[in-house]
Amino acid sequence: MSKKFEFPPELDFIRAGRLPQKVSTTSMDGKICVITGTTSGVGYQAAIRLAKAGAKIVMLVRSKEKAENLCAEIRLLSSYEPEYFLADFANLSEVKKATEEILAKYAKIDVLINNAGIHLTTRQLTIDSYEKVFAVNHLASFLVTSILLKQMIKSAPSRIIQVNSEGHRFNGLQIDDLNWENRKYGGYGSYGASKTAQLMTVWELNDLLKNKGVTINAMHPGAVKSNIGSYNGKFYNWFSKYLMQPFLKNPEISGEAIYYLASSPEMEGVSGKFYNLTNEEMPAPHALNRELGKRIFEKSKKLIQLDKENVYEV
Repeated sequence: MSKKFEFPPELDFIRAGRLPQKVSTTSMDGKICVITGTTSGVGYQAAIRLAKAGAKIVMLVRSKEKAENLCAEIRLLSSYEPEYFLADFANLSEVKKATEEILAKYAKIDVLINNAGIHLTTRQLTIDSYEKVFAVNHLASFLVTSILLKQMIKSAPSRIIQVNSEGHRFNGLQIDDLNWENRKYGGYGSYGASKTAQLMTVWELNDLLKNKGVTINAMHPGAVKSNIGSYNGKFYNWFSKYLMQPFLKNPEISGEAIYYLASSPEMEGVSGKFYNLTNEEMPAPHALNRELGKRIFEKSKKLIQLDKENVYEV
């Protein structure tokens, strides 16, 4: 009898990507879902799908005009009035202010979906002097999660979903050079660094939240069309439109996957996992380095200036 072929651990994402997707039909009636980066791509599809399931959508976004347009769409799908809060995710002060406004307004938060993200081909710094991809993809989502942590424990059972990426496999994470000052900047490396850091803090937050009724998982949203690289200029946008986007899938599959992770009874109590859409997958080995992960967790707390506050004493 021939031995069944098994993918090696480093290629587990190929196996997971070929599996059929799981589905949910669970009502989200009245559930309060906070979603970042909601006005296009994956975040937009997640908001639409969750609204169809009856959830109240609370958006943390950059564009008022796009948020207003999305609110108009959601009003046709759900009896719950959508709401948005404005912040540029490259400005951590704005993110902190907007998240604290959400905290003050909502005594209950059932689901947090950290989706906002960017990909850049050239090095840029934020107003806080942080490398922009790392700040938007990791620090901003870490800040939102940290501020809402205790409220979500009070709201338990509740779920946190980090929209991560297979791009974490590019790595690029060097804790002593997060701003890429001492090495050549690369778009894949910087993106990989941000997503690796996000994954590493998922493991740490999962430990922190044990027995608190809050689950936290990360997921790859699939190879789907989005506006994630739209900051990269005319040539990149041309390349993306004509040579990349035609081969990518409709982001509706991402919305369905996020809805499953946010609603399915099968996900109740499941935490500290990485999913390729709805199928569990083994992350890259470097993302499982818990020693480095603890250092990234502590470093991230300092960078978002919450290391002296008691938000993690849960």
